Amino acid sequence: MPSAMYDHGLDRNPANHQPLTPLSFLERAASVFPDHVAVVHGPLRRSYRELYARCRRLASALAARGIGRGDTVAVMLANAPAMIECHYGVPMTGAVLNTLNTRLDPAILAFCLDHGEAKVVITDREFSRTMGPALARAGAHPLVIDYDDPEYAGEGERLGTIEYEDFLAGGDPEHAWVMPGDEWDAIALNYTSGTTGDPKGVVYHHRGAALLAVGNVVTGTLGRHPVYLWTLPMFHCNGWCFPWTLSVVAGTHVCLRQVRAKAMYDAIADHGVTHLCGAPIVMSLLINAPEAERRPLPRRVAFFTAAAPPPESVLSGMAEAGFDVTHLYGLTETYGPAVVNEWHAEWDALTAPEQAARKARQGVRYPPLEALAVLDPDTMAPVPADGETLGEVMFRGNVVMRGYLKNPAATQAAFQGGWFHSGDLGVRHPDGYVQLKDRSKDIIISGGENISSIEVEEALFKHPAVAAAAVVAKPDDRWGETPCAFVELKGSEMVSAEELIGWCRGSLAGYKVPRHIVFTELPKTSTGKVQKFVLREMAKAI
Repeated sequence: MPSAMYDHGLDRNPANHQPLTPLSFLERAASVFPDHVAVVHGPLRRSYRELYARCRRLASALAARGIGRGDTVAVMLANAPAMIECHYGVPMTGAVLNTLNTRLDPAILAFCLDHGEAKVVITDREFSRTMGPALARAGAHPLVIDYDDPEYAGEGERLGTIEYEDFLAGGDPEHAWVMPGDEWDAIALNYTSGTTGDPKGVVYHHRGAALLAVGNVVTGTLGRHPVYLWTLPMFHCNGWCFPWTLSVVAGTHVCLRQVRAKAMYDAIADHGVTHLCGAPIVMSLLINAPEAERRPLPRRVAFFTAAAPPPESVLSGMAEAGFDVTHLYGLTETYGPAVVNEWHAEWDALTAPEQAARKARQGVRYPPLEALAVLDPDTMAPVPADGETLGEVMFRGNVVMRGYLKNPAATQAAFQGGWFHSGDLGVRHPDGYVQLKDRSKDIIISGGENISSIEVEEALFKHPAVAAAAVVAKPDDRWGETPCAFVELKGSEMVSAEELIGWCRGSLAGYKVPRHIVFTELPKTSTGKVQKFVLREMAKAI
C-alpha cells in the first residue's frame, strides 16, 4: 500500500497557496522599482509608482460604478497609456477586459458589445466614426468613457458622458484591489477575426495570462529593464500578454499610435528599444524605409514575428538593418504565440538554404505549454516524425483558453480528445520541430495528391518582384482542383504570369505549379490575414 503521509496535515492555506495572476507583477515592480520609467508616450514619462497608482484609480472608479467579478469592460483604444492601464485596472475589480479590434466595422463591434454584455466602454476619440454607429446598433447601453490622447491631433468626437482622466480622478490611488478568488477566473475576452459568420469570444483566465507573461520573458530572453516598442496591437491577443510581461522585469513600454517607419526608427534610437513584436508588414516598413527616415540603431534589436515564415530576403534585410528575427506561432486560443523556433548555435554553420529551411519551421513549445503534438485528427494518434506525414497541430496546457463564450458546441469541438485542435495542418521533423503546411481547409487536392498552399506561396515569395502571394484551390474538371495564385508585386516591378509559372517550375513538382496567376491586391481581414475564402470565390470565376 502506498504511504498516505503526504495527504494529511499538509493542506493548502493562504500561506502556501495563492492563485496565479499577472496583476501581482505590477505591484512588485512598483514596490521594487518605483522610480523606473514604466511608460513613454511622446513627451510623457510615467514611473512604475505612477502607473500602479493610476491602475488602482481605474479599479476604484470602476468599482464605484458597480463593476465587479464577471462584468465585461470593453475598450477601443490605440497603443496608448490607457490601454496598458486597462490591462491591470479592469481585472483588479474582478472584471474581464475585452480589447476591441480597432479595424472592425460597426456591425461586428456591435455584436461583440452585445455578446460580451459590456457594462462599460472606454473609447478613443480617433475611433468615434466606427464606435458611434456600433454603440447605436448595440442592444446594450453601457457607460461610455472617452479617452482624449494628447498625442492624437486628428478628428473625432466624444461619445460618452465623461472623459477618461476625469473618471480616473474620482478613483483612489490607494485602492485595496483584491486578488482573484480563483486563478481560473476570466481575465480577458478576445474575439477571433472570423472570416465567415460571427466571431467567437475566446476567454482567458488569470493562470494562463500569468504563465504566458512569464513565458515571454524566458522565450524572448528579456533581461532586467528591457525597452519594448509597441508596434503589435494590444487588442490582438492582449498584445501577446506583453502588457503583463513588462511588469515581470520592470521594463519600459514605448507607446506608438501609428506604425510608421520614421516613428519606429526614432523610437528605437531615442529610447534604446531592445525588443518589439510585429507582423511581416512591420518588417517590410523597416527594411524598405528610405534613408532619410532611418536612424542608426544603438544596439541590435530583438524582433518577434508570428505570421508565415519570413522569406529569406526579408530575414537577410532585417539582419542587415540591425534586427534579430525570431519566428513564433500560436493562435488567439493560446494567448498568442506558444511555439518558438528555437535556434541552435550549430545551425550557424549551415549553408544559407539549409538555414532558411530551419527558419521556415514553427518550432517547439514555449516553456509554459505542457504539450505540442501533430496528431491524426480521426484517430488522435501521433503522426510519424518524418517531416512528411501530415497531421493536425494540437496544443495542451495552461496557456490554452478556457473556451468560447456562450458557445459550448464550438468549445467541445475544439477540445475533442483532450487536445485543443488548431485547425492547422503540419508535420513533425525527426528533431521534434513542428512545421505548418496549411490550414485544414486550405489544402489543395489535385489528382488525389495533397498540395500545400504554403509551399507554393513560398516558391512565389522567392521571386524578387513578388511582395505578397496567396494560393487557393481552383475547381478543375480533370484534376478536381489545381493551384491558383494571387500575387501583389513590389512597387514598379513588372513580371508576367508566364514568367512566374516558369519560376515555380524551378523549385516545385509539376503538379504543384499554379496553373493561373492573378495580379491583384490581396483582400485581408481586420488583423491583416489574407481572406482566402474571397480568393476561392474569385478563382471559381476564372
